[in-house]
Amino acid sequence: MSGLVSTMRREMRRLASRPIYLFAMMAVPIGCALFFMSLLREGLPTKVPVAVVDNDNSALSRQMIRDLDATQLLDINSYYDSYHAALEAVRRGEIYGFFVIPNEFEKNAVAGHSPTLNYYSNMAYFIPGTLSFKGFKTIAVTTTGSVAAMQLVSTGLERDAVGALIQPLAVQDHLIGNPWSNYSIYLCNSFAPGVLALMIMLVTVFSICEEIKRGTSVAWLESARGSIIVALLGKMLPHTLIFSIVGIFIQSLMYGYNHYPLNCPLWVMILAMVLFVVACQGFALFICSVLPNLRLALSVVSLLGVLSFSITGFSFPVENMYGAVAIFSHIVPVRYYFLIYVDQALNGIPLYYSRWYFVALAIFPLVATTMLWRLKKACKNPIYIP
Repeated sequence: MSGLVSTMRREMRRLASRPIYLFAMMAVPIGCALFFMSLLREGLPTKVPVAVVDNDNSALSRQMIRDLDATQLLDINSYYDSYHAALEAVRRGEIYGFFVIPNEFEKNAVAGHSPTLNYYSNMAYFIPGTLSFKGFKTIAVTTTGSVAAMQLVSTGLERDAVGALIQPLAVQDHLIGNPWSNYSIYLCNSFAPGVLALMIMLVTVFSICEEIKRGTSVAWLESARGSIIVALLGKMLPHTLIFSIVGIFIQSLMYGYNHYPLNCPLWVMILAMVLFVVACQGFALFICSVLPNLRLALSVVSLLGVLSFSITGFSFPVENMYGAVAIFSHIVPVRYYFLIYVDQALNGIPLYYSRWYFVALAIFPLVATTMLWRLKKACKNPIYIP
């Protein structure tokens, strides 16, 4: 116990003497969480700037333009005479898409010649590109239905019968877990833990491997009476406490201040956060044991931490990934925290069905203990390899 207390005091002095620790452990994760919450405070970006190329200048084309501008998603701020001029505006970043109405569109539509409507979205910017595509497609489909209705009415059918023919089934959308289609609810609960996981792994690797790099690992072991387990407990416990408080504070911002859906008891998400912090530390500790070199270990956790935003199911379903890629989603802790969030906070299913995700988080620090002999050897004989 005396070794544990001595090591913890030593680590707290190191944390207080290096501002980079507190900056990385508190300022970065909290700042990123506040950034995402403020960026998406409206829930869904609206009024994406787009343009129209109207080569018809008919009553129908003007009605389409009014419908486009009336949608919540689009803001028509430019009109161009040609496709090439609109494309140049997209390349300059002035607009995120444009809608092209061809020559003699109304004439061909009324005559039943099936004219073609073209719309272009800049998918290099995913969210505005997707929203512009959605708005363009909605108006194109609506216009197609109105033209078909005009043709059927002109043949002598009644308007009630025409409506039944064009839309025989009425579709009602009921979004589960996020009925407001609020991007902030989903993205903030994904990106904020992802950034926190990245900082936990970086700080853990830096604090351990810097001891080896500077040759202070011998004194570190001596303060723990020669036990690598006591040395790691004394070093990691202050980190665990700080990161857990930061994580719970971020959760309070999301579920308390912003009132994100929390369909489970609060203690479930707090427990998941604490286990998540310990799991990330265990993952970083395993990397340090395998590669007790500051440069290499930092490179590995940085790579895996950044890739976690793509391979853990935030932006693309793991089930639809290639098998060789999807397997990596199961070796990073943030994947299991994300699944706990979806099952518990978002969908509110019984805790029993999420039990294995909690077990998976608890396994990470246990796996790290299998390579402690290698880390102890490197600490006893610190050799700096640039």
